Amino acid sequence: MNTQNTPVHVKLWHREFWLMAFSSLLLTMSVYALIPAMPQWLMSTENFSPEDTGLSMGAFALGLYFFGAHCSWLVQHYRRNMVYKRAVVAMALLQGLLWYVDSLQSEFVSLWVIVLQRLALGAAFGLAQMVLISTLIIDTCESFHRTEANHSATWFARFALSLGPLLGLLVCQQMGFRAVLWTSMGLAGAAFLLVHLVKFPFRTPEENVRAASLDRFFLPQGFGLFVNLLLVSVAVGLLLSMPHAPMFYALLMCGFLLALLAQRFVFRDAELKSEVVSGLIMMIAALLALLAYPQTTVAPVLAGLGVGIIGSRFLLFFIKLSRHCQRGTSQSTYFLGWETGLSLGVGLGYLCFYCQPEALLYTALSLTVVALLMYHFYTHGWFLLNKNR
Repeated sequence: MNTQNTPVHVKLWHREFWLMAFSSLLLTMSVYALIPAMPQWLMSTENFSPEDTGLSMGAFALGLYFFGAHCSWLVQHYRRNMVYKRAVVAMALLQGLLWYVDSLQSEFVSLWVIVLQRLALGAAFGLAQMVLISTLIIDTCESFHRTEANHSATWFARFALSLGPLLGLLVCQQMGFRAVLWTSMGLAGAAFLLVHLVKFPFRTPEENVRAASLDRFFLPQGFGLFVNLLLVSVAVGLLLSMPHAPMFYALLMCGFLLALLAQRFVFRDAELKSEVVSGLIMMIAALLALLAYPQTTVAPVLAGLGVGIIGSRFLLFFIKLSRHCQRGTSQSTYFLGWETGLSLGVGLGYLCFYCQPEALLYTALSLTVVALLMYHFYTHGWFLLNKNR
């Protein structure tokens, strides 16, 4: 179970899996496209302060947990693909609300309207992704393909970290913020259509399912790993809150592609600890490079390489910590740790470090170093003692 390699099975990549993987990519892009565009709109058009902007962007993180405890009950009492599709429709409508707000040019919107919109958007996105990764993808794969399916589908969502902001930034520069909103709604609509094309096998609903539970929501025995992942993702969120040119996100994607190659060839037979440690060292190097040379093109490649390696390995750790019938719960826990940290990092970037790039980078660097020390001295050994697979 300590192998670094995740085997590739051609039979996994059937039509239904491709459709759901791309649905995850497009849905995540629809949210990430707002990361570079929405804060500038709030400050320049709606007259928000950096502090109010940070609170608005960070509110998304709290919304992710709103439906989590009810996820299992919802997929047992309603058709699971319909739960996903209704959550996606809600996301599109909430993004459309921002278009309506932007059309009211004669008055400024209240802070609490935007905060509530971000909370609701986080709730809809959290429900949609938890249903997709913890139920829909698993249900359409053979049992011996599920680890690879989880690993591969999460990579599609990870690509959105570069493709989403890149698309949002390019559209905003060429056509303005309203076009970004239409783009986000279009991506959500495409994600809806792709899952609509999938035929899901009938499953008899389980009886006596509690209205609120940790099933498909949070894995208690993975809390230490969750905290370690959160430290990393907050640092990444802080980095994304800085103003970047489109080239930064394109180079970030190059780093992700290098991470895929590194997992397949460099870390294939390496010692288990080496992957996360190497990824964190690459992130530290990327942050140091940005501190020394803010316009460097090496930093985003290193950041993408480090984030890709770390994210993949932490996901597999969550899977191996899960007990029987907890695979879906492990996926949701990883998703929450990743998305919570990103949203909090972006929010803190505007709330505490607006126009203070050095302070922001030093904070991100400190968090990454703490994550490295925590993993080396605690998390890795704890994982080896507690893994179940």
